[in-house]
Amino acid sequence: MSRPQTTRKFEIIKTATEFIFSVGYSNTSPQMIAKKMNMSTGNITHYFPSKEHLLCTIVEMLCEFQWRMFEDSTEKGFGSIGSICMEMMTVATGCEQSEVARDFFSAVFESEMCRNYLRCNHVERAKTIFAKECEGWTDRDFEQAELMVMGLQYSTLAASDADVPLKDKISGALDKVLYIYQVDEETRKREIDRVMDLDYRGISKRVVEAFIAFVNRTNNEALDNMEKAVHEREEKRKQKTQVLED
Repeated sequence: MSRPQTTRKFEIIKTATEFIFSVGYSNTSPQMIAKKMNMSTGNITHYFPSKEHLLCTIVEMLCEFQWRMFEDSTEKGFGSIGSICMEMMTVATGCEQSEVARDFFSAVFESEMCRNYLRCNHVERAKTIFAKECEGWTDRDFEQAELMVMGLQYSTLAASDADVPLKDKISGALDKVLYIYQVDEETRKREIDRVMDLDYRGISKRVVEAFIAFVNRTNNEALDNMEKAVHEREEKRKQKTQVLED
């Protein structure tokens, strides 16, 4: 049974993700995706006018995954602040260990469309996590803070000639992020030390793999649900036609 036309968008995302996390975002083109799917590039641009639009769709899935990872970390005993440290550590370490991961996250931070989406998502989260520390802050205060935070995050994943150990680079950036949100020095040190004492390289590798699996699983579920809905509509149409003929 061939896939109905309405599933094309999710098939494109799934195929694009396979390329992005194997050969890298920079090396992935609409032509490659179209060839793999045996379709024209026009079909790709019908759903995603540019490669950046496709990247932003994957970033939306990344944000959903980060929320789930955040909730999982808090359930395992990390406070909200510790969970934020865990997330930032994971991305920075993942980029240090994998050029494909670095290529993906660098593209995300270099895309204005993706940065805007991330900032809006992270501002809402910061309002909850740092409500006590930032009591009295306005929406604009949080937005300005997140602009600085995103700059610090980018600095931890961007390639550099500076000979700074990964652990020092991450812990230094985390300290500045928490300082921006007015977390006291004792809490900053405790939460950062707790995260950096973990097997952060092993954790990061597993989280990156989990995100890729999450994207594939989400798309497969969307495809299955859409196919089911199309099949149900087709069955209802046949039943209605049969009744009219009888």
